Amino acid sequence: MEISNAFKERRSVNFFDTTKKIEIQLVKEIIDLAVLAPSAFNLQPWRIIVVESEEAKEKLKKLSNNQEKVTEASVTLILIGNKDGWNDNNPVWAEMLQSVGGNQQMVDGAKGAAAYLYGTSEDRKLKFAESNTGLLAMSVMFAAQEFGVDTHPMSGIDFDGIKKEFALAENETVVMTITMGYFDQSKSLYPRRPRLGFDQIASVV
Repeated sequence: MEISNAFKERRSVNFFDTTKKIEIQLVKEIIDLAVLAPSAFNLQPWRIIVVESEEAKEKLKKLSNNQEKVTEASVTLILIGNKDGWNDNNPVWAEMLQSVGGNQQMVDGAKGAAAYLYGTSEDRKLKFAESNTGLLAMSVMFAAQEFGVDTHPMSGIDFDGIKKEFALAENETVVMTITMGYFDQSKSLYPRRPRLGFDQIASVV
């Protein structure tokens, strides 16, 4: 699929066909493609909970303003950002050391920069987790589209409630959820609403 067509054809689907399920293997392929998304220092400060069981869906639905698409979709992804993903505990640092041929000075420099940029305040930690996981989220939706799977990003959710119900760590934050499945062809989507363009949102300085 040409990238311009992907942008033009992607829609946020409100109605999912409950008779069509996505196999976990396909979810895996979608996520394995999506993780090519960029992240600061390639630290990938994220993880995903795949909500598939009916019990887990009902829990998530209650924490999503009872939106029906949570239970109608084949799965819903909870995208989680790690506010401490910049620190020494991230295994990506060891991979980086190997990638740069054992140049410890280079890795230490990167670690110091990351600690300064992302670890010096709670606001910076949160921004680090959310901005990087946000990149993954859009990548997930385009990857799903490549496999013919429809999605809908959700932020109208109880972030604190989801964190508690799904036992997230203290340093983790819920960034958004994404419902995933196949559009119910018996329903109709509203026409795509217009977007603001360059002249409305951009300035050249």
